[in-house]
Amino acid sequence: MSGSRSAQWYAGADRNAYIHRAWMRRGLPSGAFDGRPHIAIANTASDLTPCNMHLDEVAEHVKHGVWEAGGVPLNLPVISLGETNVRPTAMLWRNMAAMAIEEMLRANPIDGVVLLGGCDKTIPALLMAAASVDLPAVVVPGGPMLTGHFRGMPLGCGTDVWKLSEEVRAGTLSQADFLRSESSMIRSKGHCNTMGTASTMGLLAEVLGMTLPGLAGTPAADSRLLEGAHETGRLIAEMISAERRPSTVLTRGSFLNAIVALAALGGSTNAVVHLLAIAGRLGVELTQDDFDRTGSGVPLLVDLQPAGRYLMEDLFRAGGLHAVLGEVRDLLDPHAITVTGRPLVEQLGDARIHDREIIRPRAEPLREDAGIAVLYGNLAPDGAVIKPAAASPHLLSHRGPAVVFDSIEDLHARIDDLDVTADSVLILRGCGPKGYPGMPEVSNMPLPPKLLAQGVRDMVRICDGRMSGTAYGTVVLHVAPEAAAGGPLGLVRTGDPIVLDVAARRLDIDLPAEELASREPSPAMTEAFARPDRGWQRLYVETVRQANTGADLDFLVGSSGDEVARESH
Repeated sequence: MSGSRSAQWYAGADRNAYIHRAWMRRGLPSGAFDGRPHIAIANTASDLTPCNMHLDEVAEHVKHGVWEAGGVPLNLPVISLGETNVRPTAMLWRNMAAMAIEEMLRANPIDGVVLLGGCDKTIPALLMAAASVDLPAVVVPGGPMLTGHFRGMPLGCGTDVWKLSEEVRAGTLSQADFLRSESSMIRSKGHCNTMGTASTMGLLAEVLGMTLPGLAGTPAADSRLLEGAHETGRLIAEMISAERRPSTVLTRGSFLNAIVALAALGGSTNAVVHLLAIAGRLGVELTQDDFDRTGSGVPLLVDLQPAGRYLMEDLFRAGGLHAVLGEVRDLLDPHAITVTGRPLVEQLGDARIHDREIIRPRAEPLREDAGIAVLYGNLAPDGAVIKPAAASPHLLSHRGPAVVFDSIEDLHARIDDLDVTADSVLILRGCGPKGYPGMPEVSNMPLPPKLLAQGVRDMVRICDGRMSGTAYGTVVLHVAPEAAAGGPLGLVRTGDPIVLDVAARRLDIDLPAEELASREPSPAMTEAFARPDRGWQRLYVETVRQANTGADLDFLVGSSGDEVARESH
């Protein structure tokens, strides 16, 4: 038997090898233990993760490809996080999922792994785990759902939920019509069809080099996804033979390529915390500032919700990811390779734009300088982020009085009866990694009904939490340090003058430093902070890092490789 990793379990004639082989002989052919690679399919399929429900079908096609390539495929169900259902927020368990997947990949007799994910946190968690174990690994993104329609108009899941719910609150849409749209929004299998976090991370997985070239963005209902899954099963066997591991693919150049693509695609701000966390598992030098330095000058080329009009099925039809990357090819690192072993830029081929309304040529962008902007100032000493492509241009330079909410419960209790104007700046705190806990997607606060009735549809909002990648508006996110970690956001009082200047990359409270230093945090705010006394939540709150470094747990940064020192019997 060869010197493969799985041979450490299966080779030999002693009692331990007998046990390992015997319990696996449940229909496997006699040659299954002759040295051929054993390949895990880390499968996040779950009936409670609706965006990933179809991944069992995808896994079957991966298996076909693995068998064809001479390997042994093994389904490995792993923790699955459904963004729409789990409370208080899926982000609370991203690190737990990554840790559990890492341990299972290391502990089992496998030589490589195919990673199946779709919903927001699943692909980041899978990549974090794979990076920490560093076995040959490749991603199959589950793909976006097809476009649903209501009253003849396309519906963008997430984005149109926010828009329609605000119309109900404004009195311009009936509750009955709002509920009638519900069955129209989710038309097929797959994750959100807007350029939300799921679509963003699926596409960026390919830009990072971690998918079969050309696969990311294929709709979940398209038979070509299953064809690509089969081909990925063949590819992983070749990767194992070549010892092509995440550490050889995921270089600094790969992450900078992802930042360029994030801007050109108009991708989710959540990619910032996920890319930082993945890089942290590899020891790749990547900081929050790289998103501004590398991405802020990149034009927005994709006209997709929430920054634009169209949806993921349209992007695929218009030429897909490769057509977008072809327009910014000169900005990509030419040396960053993919799971094929070849540079990303060499695999773009002659990709062309087939619909210039959806994918704009570089010379005719939707918006110049559309990447993530990183802000600093006395309100965000360690930084905050904003997505100008999803913001209102007239609010990117703004001064207004703060209206402060000490918790999400405080917001819900008071938002419908506030003394505000369109110039007011809504501030929600206690929503960072430690404070909530888990840094939920609550930063895109609903607008006060008083302003909705006046026709106002956006205002400056600031929070130490995140917002859905499907959301829109002039929202400052990821303020660090968060209020629960002693950040100055916890010292703001209603009426304080807040100054946002995106061009200057500033976020400030216009008060003397001595005034701020003399203040104590709001008792109502501190009382609302999470104080778990046991379990994962306690471990999380005690060890989670801040958003500007990726919000990983401090003891999970880095990797441990794939070695297992001791036998189990």
